[in-house]
Amino acid sequence: MKVVLAPFIFIVHISAQIVNLALWGSLIIGFGLIRFLIPVAPVQQLLAILMQHFLLTFGKVSVWLIRAFNPVVIERRFSDPVSRDNWYLIVANHLSYLDIILLIELASERFPAPKFFLKKELIWLPFVGLGAWALDMPFMRRYSAAHVTKHPHLKGKDIETTRRYCQKFVHSPTTVINFVEGTRFTPSKHAMRNSGFNCLLPPKAGGVAFTLATMGDLFTNILDISLVYPENRKHPMMAMLCGQMRHIIIDVNVLEVPPHTQGDYFNDDTYRTQFQHWLNGLWKAKDQRISFLLGNK
Repeated sequence: MKVVLAPFIFIVHISAQIVNLALWGSLIIGFGLIRFLIPVAPVQQLLAILMQHFLLTFGKVSVWLIRAFNPVVIERRFSDPVSRDNWYLIVANHLSYLDIILLIELASERFPAPKFFLKKELIWLPFVGLGAWALDMPFMRRYSAAHVTKHPHLKGKDIETTRRYCQKFVHSPTTVINFVEGTRFTPSKHAMRNSGFNCLLPPKAGGVAFTLATMGDLFTNILDISLVYPENRKHPMMAMLCGQMRHIIIDVNVLEVPPHTQGDYFNDDTYRTQFQHWLNGLWKAKDQRISFLLGNK
């Protein structure tokens, strides 16, 4: 019966999620345009706070809809308390677009509204692209090694973007989210990259290193977040939309910012090796944690 009802649940649920996205996305875009047109610092700051509230409300309503359409248990586990008055760098695994909704909702009433580093292509996604632009979220354009070789002037463009946007995050408590794998995990990507991890793709160190180099003195803690869908590992977004999501675990390990994580990653070979060793160790522990949370599923 549940399989028969899935297409109908999908239609109603996705329609409700689109309406929720359109409502809060339109408000964020509208107030973002006003903020752009009124270059008065106090007004811009007030509008920014209001727009962040819209973002968090979108996340709360979206998760409320997920609960309404799914017999789901959502576990949120924090190793230590967090605060809305602190700066955080989140390093997280990435399985689904559902991850983004869950991380936005997780921030509500717990820590500052998150800033995501987004792929350049998402600027064209209705409500999402312009909404993210209005919220000062950076859009990154990925270049293959072959493309950079043919066009050397593009080398380091992502780093320049990271530097520019990080400067905007220093004036008020902020949470910066980095999906360290650089893309969503799939079994095919896992095999293609010859990953040495069971549940993760290899971490990409450059973006994390540069964010820490730019803002490391501000970050109160690193939040090592593991997102796990024990009953719906293959297609969590579709399972959620069809009313088949059963269990979500959001495991938050609150870490101190190690002093050795700040340095010149791109020009200091010793520091780069040291940083990669630290991140790989963090990722290995994360892989073991996710394997434990998944159990035998």
